[in-house]
Amino acid sequence: MRGIIKNPNGEILILKRHPLSKTDPNTWELPGGKVDPGEAFDDAIIREIRKETSLDVELGDFADAVQNDYTHKRTVQLMMHLEDVEGEVKISDEHIDWMWADIEKISKLELSSSFEKFLEKINWII
Repeated sequence: MRGIIKNPNGEILILKRHPLSKTDPNTWELPGGKVDPGEAFDDAIIREIRKETSLDVELGDFADAVQNDYTHKRTVQLMMHLEDVEGEVKISDEHIDWMWADIEKISKLELSSSFEKFLEKINWII
C-alpha cells in the first residue's frame, strides 16, 4: 500500500529508496509499506506512513492498484489518498531522501516500478 500526500501547493511527497533495497534501489516512490499479519488495512497504512515520514494522517479515498511481478515475489500495492496531514517530514533509514514535487518534476526522476505503473495508469494526473 502507498499513500498520496499533498502539500498546500499540490505537490506530492515522494521518498528515495535506499541503495541497498532488494527492489528498485535508488528510485523515488510514494511512502507506504506492508500490512502485517492480522493487521487492519487502515491501521497498517497509517502506521507505515508514520514510520517512514513521522507524519500523522487519515485515510482518504482509494486511488488505484498496481501489480508488480519481481523475480523473487509478486506484489499488489493499493494507492490511497491521505488527508488531514500533521507534523514535519522526518524520514526513516529505509529511505535516503525526500521531497515535495509536482508531476512535471516527478516525470524527470527515476521512479520505482510500482510508482511509474501507477502514474501511467492514471495518465500522470494526480
